[in-house]
Amino acid sequence: MSDAHLTERAVTDGSEPIDLTDEPIQLSNRDPEHAPERRAARSRRRRIAWAAAALVGLAGAATIGTVGWRVAQQKDADLVTPDRVAGLVRDDSERARSTSDYLRSGFAADIDLDSSFGTVYRDPSDDKRSVLVFGGTTLLWQPERDLDSLFGLLTDETGKVTGLREVPAGRLGGVMKCGTTSGDGGDFAVCGWADHGSVVMAMFPGRSVDDAGGLFRSMREEMQTRK
Repeated sequence: MSDAHLTERAVTDGSEPIDLTDEPIQLSNRDPEHAPERRAARSRRRRIAWAAAALVGLAGAATIGTVGWRVAQQKDADLVTPDRVAGLVRDDSERARSTSDYLRSGFAADIDLDSSFGTVYRDPSDDKRSVLVFGGTTLLWQPERDLDSLFGLLTDETGKVTGLREVPAGRLGGVMKCGTTSGDGGDFAVCGWADHGSVVMAMFPGRSVDDAGGLFRSMREEMQTRK
């Protein structure tokens, strides 16, 4: 065995030396000429993704903002029962007061209200078409859901409410619905409105749903105010 240092040994391998050129070494099968195009495409995709996310975020923020504005606008409601409303006259007889108190207390037992009322309004042209109206003020986050629940409770008390449908709520907004139920005097219309500050229901003996809806809307515009 030779004692010569490894660096002193002659190279005896007959293979050709490796030629290291100035050309870059390609480590993949991808065409380097197309790399800028791929980077540009990825950049465009990222921009599109960010734009889509931003649009979704803006839509969500707009929805939250709209709901918040509506709650702020409607939450501070006041309800009054004037002597006359929409051509009807308030009935202050003992019998009417007993009926309205019964309706008010039953309604208040089903929903937590800040204030509540119950009133009977007489139709001067026909005593058989008196309107029984009851409700109150409170903060409602989901007015339509709560109104539907109250119609369900009314069904348990008076019989099934059929043909329930949404009707125009008028300038005060919120939701208003009417349907038909039955009582001792036969079928009659029943309507309700709800917004973020109030919920009110009324019974309309001797009236169709269309007539009741229009009258109820007129009554609301004279009974409800906002701070």
